[in-house]
Amino acid sequence: MNYWLMKSEPDVFSYDDLVTKGKAEWDGVRNHAAQGHMKAMRKGDLAFFYHSNIGVEAVGIMTIIEEAAPDSTDDSGKWIAVHVAPHRKLDRPVTLKAMKADPALADMVMLRQSRLSVSPLTQTQFEHIVAMSKG
Repeated sequence: MNYWLMKSEPDVFSYDDLVTKGKAEWDGVRNHAAQGHMKAMRKGDLAFFYHSNIGVEAVGIMTIIEEAAPDSTDDSGKWIAVHVAPHRKLDRPVTLKAMKADPALADMVMLRQSRLSVSPLTQTQFEHIVAMSKG
């Protein structure tokens, strides 16, 4: 299993929106590095749903339910999307500030490449963030 962090602006699409829909296409990603990460995703992988710009925190966990396929919002056929479903809401959000302050997460890709909307996590990083959400 692989682990990921995927960002969305909550005023555009939030974790609660995903819960309401039940599943969704994670579309609109137009960065080559982020696309490479999405191509590496496998059914059953877990990803944090991270609210960017507003909140700036991991709020929930999603399951990858469909691997890379053409992005329905891309008429050029150049970009891919994956499909996700809610797994569970975190007990409490884990803020970017808390992640940056934690030495155990110093090597986290998202902290080194902050503009990347989709990034990998190690299993240890994923489990550490889950533990942080429990208080």
